[in-house]
Amino acid sequence: MATNARTTCHSISWLLLLLSAWCLFVQGPVSASALVVTHLPGFDGPLPFSLETGYIEVDESNGVNLFYYFVQSEQEPSKDPVLLWLQGGPGCSGLSGLVYEIGPFLFDVQGYKDELPRLLYRPETWTKVSNIIFVDSPVGAGFSYASSKEGHMSSDTIAIKQLVIFLNKWMKEHPQFVSNSLYIGGESYSGIVIPSLVLEMDKLIRKESFGTLTFNLKGYIAGNPSTDKQYDIDGTIKFYHGMGLISDELFEAAKENCQGRYDPPANAQCSTFTESIRHCTKDVNVFHILEPSCESVWGEMAVTDEMRRDLQEARHNDLHLSFKCRSASYVLSHIWANNKTVRERLGIRQGTIGEWKRCNRVIPYDKDIQSTLEHHLWLRRKGYQALIYSGDHDSAVSFVGTQPWIRSFNLSITDDWRPWHIDGQVCGFTRSYSSNLTYATVKDERTESPRRRLDELASAAVRALTGVRMSSNLSRRCPARPSLPCGSTSLEPPNLSTADAGSLTGAEQVLAP
Repeated sequence: MATNARTTCHSISWLLLLLSAWCLFVQGPVSASALVVTHLPGFDGPLPFSLETGYIEVDESNGVNLFYYFVQSEQEPSKDPVLLWLQGGPGCSGLSGLVYEIGPFLFDVQGYKDELPRLLYRPETWTKVSNIIFVDSPVGAGFSYASSKEGHMSSDTIAIKQLVIFLNKWMKEHPQFVSNSLYIGGESYSGIVIPSLVLEMDKLIRKESFGTLTFNLKGYIAGNPSTDKQYDIDGTIKFYHGMGLISDELFEAAKENCQGRYDPPANAQCSTFTESIRHCTKDVNVFHILEPSCESVWGEMAVTDEMRRDLQEARHNDLHLSFKCRSASYVLSHIWANNKTVRERLGIRQGTIGEWKRCNRVIPYDKDIQSTLEHHLWLRRKGYQALIYSGDHDSAVSFVGTQPWIRSFNLSITDDWRPWHIDGQVCGFTRSYSSNLTYATVKDERTESPRRRLDELASAAVRALTGVRMSSNLSRRCPARPSLPCGSTSLEPPNLSTADAGSLTGAEQVLAP
């Protein structure tokens, strides 16, 4: 019974959320650097959605070009929001989002043979309700490149500046999407870039720096977002203790000697205990503590014949790699993206990069933004819609660290802590705040929650921000609201006075119990 409940929670059909038929949006002008892709190696038949790839030059003096994949909404491209999706790392390719997270593709891991990996269609893709731009940022990630050594140098602030230029140029080349609602989203380390980028866009919009181009910027989505080193690291230590990964004695000793602040260590004793904690947890999968740690086998290594044989052997041994060792499928992306025919179909410029890597760990990158707390706070004051979500088994940027910085803003609670459901099953917990902020946890998920094909999270993320009403069929399956929220002793009506039409209401409809 428990297995059925879990399956139900993770497999609700997107067809209940969408129209029964779909059509491709009539494309507007496409730039000279863009390519409309109708077929891809490894995918059987024509693509059942509109895919465009291309480059946008963001630094002319150094020849910096950011590569992107653009998938139009399968519902109403002319009306649905545009979502710019950023990867973590820094240095991870937009292909990760397209294939492993929220896009319409996934690799056939179980069916893999020693050949070009097969691509399958993912029916619960977020592109059912939104247009998504997956961008290789910063330079050096994926297929993005620079023509000079200086151009390869990047940082948080440089990446943000280049993304502003990217969006400006991209919208000019796609004027049919200028009036659509625009959201910035991503996970993990992109949590540093996302609020900073939204704030920079807001400043430039108010100064009318984009000339006649008017962005319809609405808000942002951030999953297990890196935000502030102090909160993030302190939260990880507390998470380890709460989940039983370290003993009470070790935690209490570290807490006493570090005064609750673990990085940087305040003294030698603090350093000793934090090092002990690292030693105890070094073999734990930090992105999902219940899953095996396979990075030593399936990490960012060159794909050798031996690795291919290992993958074949593991598949024949029925290890269910797609669930027990998610990193196994990273090997498939490496094989696929480095295939000559694949690169030709994607329109990759020859000679611009060598070996494609899912995550480039050696890019020259300066992490020059230490905290985005002030950025989030400014965006709250400006009323931008925001959804922050946490996989509850992710220790890298845990919910234990995220919730305190949200509380530090002292926002009024408009809808107190309570479960949110799909098909009558609890899929996480949520709380809504004034100034258009919604926080949600997702049960049993890692940083890249959509990798488990969390269509319910996709619905929550996109619809909570856009205010799109839930399907009546889906709503009828949701149980009635409990008499009291989980965190309250009294029930008061939500204060929606600060919300724009269709902002918090959307979140409530999506995350309704």
